[in-house]
Amino acid sequence: MAGFRSLARQVRDPGCDLALRRYSLRKCLEKFAPYGHRATWDHLCSRAGFGPEDRSPDPARLVAALQELEEARTVWLAYETEFTERRRREKHDGLRRPGSVDDWHRLTWGGFGVAWCDDPRVHPDAPLAEVLRRLIAALRREPGTCCPVCGGERLTWKYGLVHEPSSGPVCTDCGILVPRPVLTPQALAQARSERLLMSA
Repeated sequence: MAGFRSLARQVRDPGCDLALRRYSLRKCLEKFAPYGHRATWDHLCSRAGFGPEDRSPDPARLVAALQELEEARTVWLAYETEFTERRRREKHDGLRRPGSVDDWHRLTWGGFGVAWCDDPRVHPDAPLAEVLRRLIAALRREPGTCCPVCGGERLTWKYGLVHEPSSGPVCTDCGILVPRPVLTPQALAQARSERLLMSA
């Protein structure tokens, strides 16, 4: 099974059939898809300027989409390396029990669904790397009350997400499932009450 880098080489290879290059870009999302496969694909297509169902996109647009994905992957891999080193130091110092950020991180290892978007058509507009930088910055600071990606304050609790966890606070502005560790207990309670108000 091909890895991310070999798939990326196929996307860039002008000697490859265009259908294979498009297919290889889609396969890259099996390795790294911050919003989930469908939402990340929709995001990359819209940012690069070709349709999600376009079977013959301009090769330069495919490469542009790949470049955005690669930059975001570099940001995330650097964070995972830092995370691993921190946990190693903590274990060495006797801190065996992971915190809430660590519990969240375990569910997103490899970068799949880091900023999960359950509706594939609703996702942040910013470049993927910038979205991940904002999310990582939020994980490093004290919990807040708004979406760490877009600053939106309208969070609502949603159930039945096609993700793990299958429920949580979703930003109604940019569509991401906001990681619980970046929100205060009050913000989480407010998101739950928004859910109750919407269902009433």
